Amino acid sequence: MEGNQVPQELVSKVGETFESILKETDVVRQEFSEDMSIFRAISIVFERRPDLRLEGLAHKVLQWYICRMEGWFAADADTISLKCWDQEELLPGGHGLMIRGYIPVINTLAKGLDIRLGHRVTKIVRRYNGVKVTVEDGRTFIADAAIVAVPLGVLKSNCIKFEPRLPEWKEAAINDLGVGIENKIIFHFEKVFWPNVEFLGVVAGTTYECSYFLNLHKATGHSVLVYMPAGQLARDIEKMSDEAAANFAFTQLKRILPNASAPIQYLVSHWGTDKNSLGSYSYDTVGKPHDLYERLRIPVDNLFFAGEATSTEYPGSVHGAYSTGLMAAEDCRMRVLERYGELDLFQPVMGEENPFSVPLLISRM
Repeated sequence: MEGNQVPQELVSKVGETFESILKETDVVRQEFSEDMSIFRAISIVFERRPDLRLEGLAHKVLQWYICRMEGWFAADADTISLKCWDQEELLPGGHGLMIRGYIPVINTLAKGLDIRLGHRVTKIVRRYNGVKVTVEDGRTFIADAAIVAVPLGVLKSNCIKFEPRLPEWKEAAINDLGVGIENKIIFHFEKVFWPNVEFLGVVAGTTYECSYFLNLHKATGHSVLVYMPAGQLARDIEKMSDEAAANFAFTQLKRILPNASAPIQYLVSHWGTDKNSLGSYSYDTVGKPHDLYERLRIPVDNLFFAGEATSTEYPGSVHGAYSTGLMAAEDCRMRVLERYGELDLFQPVMGEENPFSVPLLISRM
């Protein structure tokens, strides 16, 4: 609503209806052997249960709930698999914001490691007795084994050449998994002029027209709002200049707060076109096998794979990426152990022998 707040009672009521709709999509999933999109399943629910159809303002609020769901997958509802959309394991506890980001975690994990920045890999050659990794400037590195933990979007782009080619089942897993896009346009304002809520949202007749802002002031005390477009909207915005993207996002904010003051700073992400990511995170697309994450994690000879897109329990998450990194490192260590016996070069990575603590400052949202 243009500058008018949706009654909280209606928001809650539509939220309950949305939960009922999702429960009905599970019935659809059990009845149909072939996969379909979550969008198509919702359409079938409406055909069967006209009482769940909403009109007017309630319909617009429902579109906003679906928009938030699309943000979870960084993809549009008509591309998300009904068979697999809710298979992720959820950790207990509420949402929290890491005030200093992931830098404390990265710095702690990086201690004592030889990390080479500015070494973009272009080729990985695997041999029976080792691997050779070539980087952009032509330098090569020889090792007994390698762990490939680049984003799925990078693997899908084929900017890293594998010799010999990866097996067909591995290439199929890379090709069949979807890569979503959810960008962030961050506004820093001189002062706070919005309510103390977690999200500010725009409801509309379609999910594409809906939007939402994350209120970082609630968690950090800084006068910052983050616009978070996902799916096709994120792709369309990424084609704009940073200035045009910021103007578009500010227009959305003024739909909520017509008297909003202009930001003093802004920052725009480009996850879809950044050559170090080429997407945000993975999701299951319609009609593809259900074991793609597992297949992507399986080693190929002396190549091991890690990252959020190899996590069967927590795909699309940092903790999923971290846990698969531990598994890949341990698998790699065991391979070297089998080949050469005990070496002082490695320590177990998944046991309790090497506990460490990370100083984190977390604010509950």
